[in-house]
Amino acid sequence: MNRAGLALLIRELKARRRTLALVALWSAVESLPSLLSGLLVSAALGRFLVHQALSGTAFLAVLLGSALVAAIATRQLFPHLAAVVEPVRDAFVTAVVDGAVASATGSQKRAHTAGVARVTEQVQAVRDLLGSLLRMARQILFTVLAALAGLWLLAPSMALVTGVLVTLSLTVFALLLPGLAVRRRKVLLAEEEVARTAGTVFGGIRDAIACAGEAEATRTVGTAIDGSLATSRVLARAMAVRSLIVFLGGQLPLVVLLAWAPSLVHAGRLTPGEVIGTATYLTVGLEPALRELVGTGGSLCVELAVTLGRLGEGFADLRRQAETEADQLTPHGCDLVATGLTFAYGPHAAPIVDALDLTLTEGRHLAVVGPSGIGKSTLASLLGGLLAPQRGTVSLGGTDLRQVRESELRKLLSIIPQEAYVFAGTLRENLGYLSPHVTDAELTAAANDTGLAVLADRLGGLDALIGAGGVELSDGEKQLVALTRAYVSPARIVILDEATSNLDPAAEATVEAAFARRPGTLVVIAHRISSARRAERILVLDGDKAQLGTHDQLVRASALYANLVGHWGPGGNKSSTHTPPHRPGPAPLGV
Repeated sequence: MNRAGLALLIRELKARRRTLALVALWSAVESLPSLLSGLLVSAALGRFLVHQALSGTAFLAVLLGSALVAAIATRQLFPHLAAVVEPVRDAFVTAVVDGAVASATGSQKRAHTAGVARVTEQVQAVRDLLGSLLRMARQILFTVLAALAGLWLLAPSMALVTGVLVTLSLTVFALLLPGLAVRRRKVLLAEEEVARTAGTVFGGIRDAIACAGEAEATRTVGTAIDGSLATSRVLARAMAVRSLIVFLGGQLPLVVLLAWAPSLVHAGRLTPGEVIGTATYLTVGLEPALRELVGTGGSLCVELAVTLGRLGEGFADLRRQAETEADQLTPHGCDLVATGLTFAYGPHAAPIVDALDLTLTEGRHLAVVGPSGIGKSTLASLLGGLLAPQRGTVSLGGTDLRQVRESELRKLLSIIPQEAYVFAGTLRENLGYLSPHVTDAELTAAANDTGLAVLADRLGGLDALIGAGGVELSDGEKQLVALTRAYVSPARIVILDEATSNLDPAAEATVEAAFARRPGTLVVIAHRISSARRAERILVLDGDKAQLGTHDQLVRASALYANLVGHWGPGGNKSSTHTPPHRPGPAPLGV
């Protein structure tokens, strides 16, 4: 079982030792009735038997007073318990989310819904289980210790017998716990399988209906549910053994006492009041505490152990990413080189990028053009490290992108997609997200360069609040915010993947001119001929062919580019339906 979750729990609990000490202190006060109950009941009964009703009532009043003190202690406990449980829950949420993000970003496979189950159900389960265990453990521990201590003061011989039987029952219980944990883990995995299967089936329900596959979809989900129920039944049968453990440690001592009491009283070793007091310790203190420990406590321990192990497996993705990054390299320079670059969406699909060789030296300005669906955005993702090629390599500064530290790569290279992301916060926070130490003066200068200044003034300056998703902004304004964010970032390579598609031609020209003046490399996935004209070099994608050159060279050498220029028209947008004839171009390509 993965121990990362347990290690995180122990670390968080160690960080709150002082709070746990306060919990223990108030728990000791709370157990006062368990310590005094047998002694006070015995003393009260002794007084009643000799007709001293007033003093006997006084002993019972003391017992009642101890119960009131315990109630006050219980009330004092809960804030300290919350101060332990809630930060632990937050730590697990952070760890699980970090692990899920690491898994999603480190894999080409589609993420499934098990990660969501970990964040929602399993982390919440850790919170609830830990809170319940802390409440129960401190109550049971102090109750049992207090009951045994009182029993020793009242009837040492009976305390010795009881201690042996309790130790034996707890030993048997401890031996059973690993097997229960294994069965509980199977139940948890089966529940995750239900969530995964249902998420997959429901996500494709329209396809299932279209293919008349409703019965198969129902059968698939039903099989997962049946498997979950079967594992739950096996666990329930295993948990039934707990009743024998409760009898051994909690009820058998009382049987021994009742069988032994006549001889103890006859020998003068116990008085009738002491027999009743001893029975009080066994029935009011020890047996309920042991039943709670073996019953509810056992279930909680098993649940917590299995859930921690399962959550720890989610942390493994984050740990593997950290270990991988520790072995990765820092590129020397920012030349971007593609060699034999090939990528297809599926094992039997035709490559959308096929054996492309491209050298983009640092500081150059390249535009990528071609008809819609030809692979421009795919090429942008490959050059930016968001997609891994099936064959060939992309290197940055002489280092394969796959071996560059992710943190270093994202600092050096920025991709701005067509769908601009704007989050809730101030305009300053949105613009400075990639550059936490940028000054207001630098942000203002950047806004002037990219043409964002008019929008900033309209919103009310850098302190203006923006709603989630930029609901008050147009699509073009969102793109301006995202573009300016990249403009002030430390990225030395910027790839604009139709990131200006919602800007008018004048605003687009302003932005691209600003990025062209900015130190570093600029790659523009062009959707207007004006973007291509502004670039030093233009890469024309034509199916499995590519040509590189200036605007004038390509008009003469590439029928595809010439047709695109004619179709775009001066300053116009290209058509998404035009597919010009192919013409092979020279390779390798260098800018």
